Amino acid sequence: MSVFVNGNAIYNDARKGHYAVGAFNTNNLEWTRAILQAAQETNTPVLIQCSMGAAKYMGDYKLVKNLVENEMRVMNITVPVIMHLDHGNYEAAKECIKAGYSSVMFDGHDLPFEENLEKTKEIVKLAHERGISVEAEVGSIGGTEDGVTGAGELASVEEAKTMAATGVDYLACGIGNIHGKYPENWQGLNFDRLKEIADAVDTPLVLHGGSGIPQEQIEKAISMGISKVNINTENQLAFAAATRKYIEAGKDEEGKGYDPRKLLAPGTQAVVDTVKEIIGWLGTPSIK
Repeated sequence: MSVFVNGNAIYNDARKGHYAVGAFNTNNLEWTRAILQAAQETNTPVLIQCSMGAAKYMGDYKLVKNLVENEMRVMNITVPVIMHLDHGNYEAAKECIKAGYSSVMFDGHDLPFEENLEKTKEIVKLAHERGISVEAEVGSIGGTEDGVTGAGELASVEEAKTMAATGVDYLACGIGNIHGKYPENWQGLNFDRLKEIADAVDTPLVLHGGSGIPQEQIEKAISMGISKVNINTENQLAFAAATRKYIEAGKDEEGKGYDPRKLLAPGTQAVVDTVKEIIGWLGTPSIK
């Protein structure tokens, strides 16, 4: 029996309750521990996601899944954890279904819509046979994620309705959001389009590129139907700043401060603190 949950009940409750549950990318052992620690300390469910790039960096999808699973065991994690593939292509989604992920995203936004739709249907069938949830995408998220670049096109309401009808469990839709740092001339989220989509589909909606969007805009989006918010860049920046501070203070030259377990500790704690802060303003309720 899997230690992971597929997240369907969690995100459906979030959509009905007008709050969101964070989806945090892991990049290594330290990040895995940090995300799990933050979730346990806040007593909230969490989604840990692995991108195609992270899987390549760490070894493969199965290694990442096993790492999360074993860290849950040794850390005595009792909160629900969703193991998710982030922005996977068709082959990656099939591989993660086979590897035992409890949730996968098939990102076909760069394909012609009909091909995206057909491949999504296939992934839904394969995943649902195994009790695995599926996220799909319409429109595109701006910026670059693992070499896939989107211009940030707004999702079509009709395409969102058609995609939701495939039985996907959550739906990512482009509403002006981008990956990475937001440029100074960014126009903000398109709440008119979000309202149109939220009114048209009951599926929990996903906001990618959550790092860098002003908190009040994310909170407004959550009140309108966003149930899952993806966070990665914010953690990367916090990790980098804490590590820089440690080195610039000369801590790595004090005693055995160069030991990677000491060198990486401030950055790891920064990820814990950042995840806990974000969980707070997403409004994720503690488990009763």
